[in-house]
Amino acid sequence: MRNSKKEVLVGYTNEIYKVENVGNRFNLVNTAGEVETDSTIVSSFLRKKANKSGSAIRSHINKNGQKSFRMVDMNQYTDMLVRPINTDIAETVVENPTDHSAVIDFIHRDGIALKPKNLIMTELKWKYLLRSAVRAKNIMMTGPAGCGKTMAAKALVEALNRPFFYFNLGATQDPRASLIGNTHFSKAEGTYFNESAFVKAIKTPYSVILLDELSRSHPEAWNILMTVLDQTQRYLRLDEAVDSPIVKVAEGVTFIATANIGNEFTSTRVLDRALVDRFVTIEVDVLNAEQELELLTMLYPDTNAEDLRAIAEITHHTREQIKSDVGKITTAVSTRTSVEMAGLIYDGFNLIEAAEVAIFPMYSQDGGMDSERTYIKQLVQKYVRTENNEGLYDNVVPETPKDEIVW
Repeated sequence: MRNSKKEVLVGYTNEIYKVENVGNRFNLVNTAGEVETDSTIVSSFLRKKANKSGSAIRSHINKNGQKSFRMVDMNQYTDMLVRPINTDIAETVVENPTDHSAVIDFIHRDGIALKPKNLIMTELKWKYLLRSAVRAKNIMMTGPAGCGKTMAAKALVEALNRPFFYFNLGATQDPRASLIGNTHFSKAEGTYFNESAFVKAIKTPYSVILLDELSRSHPEAWNILMTVLDQTQRYLRLDEAVDSPIVKVAEGVTFIATANIGNEFTSTRVLDRALVDRFVTIEVDVLNAEQELELLTMLYPDTNAEDLRAIAEITHHTREQIKSDVGKITTAVSTRTSVEMAGLIYDGFNLIEAAEVAIFPMYSQDGGMDSERTYIKQLVQKYVRTENNEGLYDNVVPETPKDEIVW
């Protein structure tokens, strides 16, 4: 049941999070879909409790100005998910080129220069992304968590200078309310319908609508989206009744969905084939060690080059391990996590410290000396720069024979 209006408004701020359980961690995720890097702002006890109950966590200021965090209904989080980046739509909209030669020039010449330098994506896939948007296709970005799917989608929005709307479907507990709206009652107005932010988004011409974490969403959301994504229909029905009102999708609207692919994502669902067929699929590549290093160097050019190379090689090694039949670990370090490690080193942490807070919690300690945690500590230790190449974990984890680490 939703909290009352008084409970929602009095003392609460717009700082609100959902909690995602990843391995042994309970991450705070804001309404832009970004993981809060300072996990100390909310106690681990409250994060675990909120995750277990399906609640969101929202900041509250009491009458004395003291700030605290409280569990609230998840609907408060989902109601705040949409964030239009361009609000001055009339002045910023870039319409699709209609002349065929102009379309070709944009995709194969002008549009190439619009790809941001920090987006590591092949020219072919970037051109395919541009072409799909220009032709108002529905685009599905696939790949493991943290590989840059959302970043690629936002890069496309900036390149096209379009109004942008963001929806995290994986956090939606009530798909009908989030995608369609709610019916309310008041003594003054009687029964009335309040349309959702999604309805407003699909009525915005030439907008780009990001449907994040589609593979984690409830199947009811898929059913609602079927007619919206169907190129021959492109409408949203506001009720299940056959003669209920419909909202037509505006001209030039592009939908981009993201989906995590892989056995390690336990909360994902196998997407309905009919839904998948409504998209063109662009697989976001996992970076190799050199590409990872290129990205980290671009983001943190003043950071020690040896440390950045160590992060890139550690990251690449974990990815090779999970592909191996004799791999010692089951989870790979994502690009998002490697960037976080580089940021920690930029802010004065050493490699061991950065790994201890950013990587080690991802891996289980079950099995003692044979645990995944032990293996990762040994891997990181190989890259620690000390006078005698002796690291902080030499007394904790014995040296692993070289033939036990698969490179």
